Amino acid sequence: MELRQLRSFVVVAEEMNVGRAAVRLHLTQPSLSRQIAALEHDLGVELFARVRRRFVLTAAGETFLADAKDLLRRSDEAVRTAQRTQRGELGTLRLRFVQSATFEVLPRLLGAFRQAYPEVVLDLESVTTIRQTEALRDGRIDVGLMRPATPEGARTTAGPTAGLLTRVVSNDPLLAVLPARHRLVRRKRIRLEELAEDPFVFYTRSSGPAVHDTIVGYCRAAGFTPRIEQEAADVQTIVSLVAAGLGVSLLIGPTPPSNPDAVVYRELSDDLPPWQLSVAWSPDNRSPVLARFLDLL
Repeated sequence: MELRQLRSFVVVAEEMNVGRAAVRLHLTQPSLSRQIAALEHDLGVELFARVRRRFVLTAAGETFLADAKDLLRRSDEAVRTAQRTQRGELGTLRLRFVQSATFEVLPRLLGAFRQAYPEVVLDLESVTTIRQTEALRDGRIDVGLMRPATPEGARTTAGPTAGLLTRVVSNDPLLAVLPARHRLVRRKRIRLEELAEDPFVFYTRSSGPAVHDTIVGYCRAAGFTPRIEQEAADVQTIVSLVAAGLGVSLLIGPTPPSNPDAVVYRELSDDLPPWQLSVAWSPDNRSPVLARFLDLL
């Protein structure tokens, strides 16, 4: 039994006339009659009968008609699903991101992607750059939104993303995070050295050793070693601790929204290079959904 035979049977059943059905199917009447005869032979039942010169369905034909229509409907759906999957309109996008991407770039990207491809399933999780690169190489995720290198490391081609494809989506500054009652809040820009006597709230080194060590290095270049009194693994907690007056901090922008009566962000006047935020993916990944995401990017 073939799908073309089922389609021919359904059209004949709808027309109850081989001539009209042949016209709809763009077949000759003899060719159509042979298809119906072959289908009846395969099934071992008669599907049509002539009653008083009228062409009618047998009881077996009536039962088979409902099932045939259902089979054709599901077949058409399967074809459309395969075609839409090939176009990247269906499927899953496994995306991982660093936390600093969540305040500007990630919402903009995901909002545009969701509008363009509403039926793609988004598998999202915030993880470190190192974990992202490992997962990309292992094929466990499709795309990462990461800090592929420190500003110094960005000047070289070596680094954690070796073997991956990357595209820079933003260059972000290092910002000072101050309690709202800090002595320097009236200034629009401050120098790192002016924070030398303040206690600091810092990223835990385990959550990003390269970022941690680079920021400490900037402080030392400014003439002091930061006195780290509190540590936290996520940006929101760091900002909350600063707002509580437990110290100041240095964070890569963009920063999370906050109450200006509790915490403020200030630019640094030091000559510091920006931090790249990049999208990374494996050149071996042939996912149509990934291709659509990169097109949109």
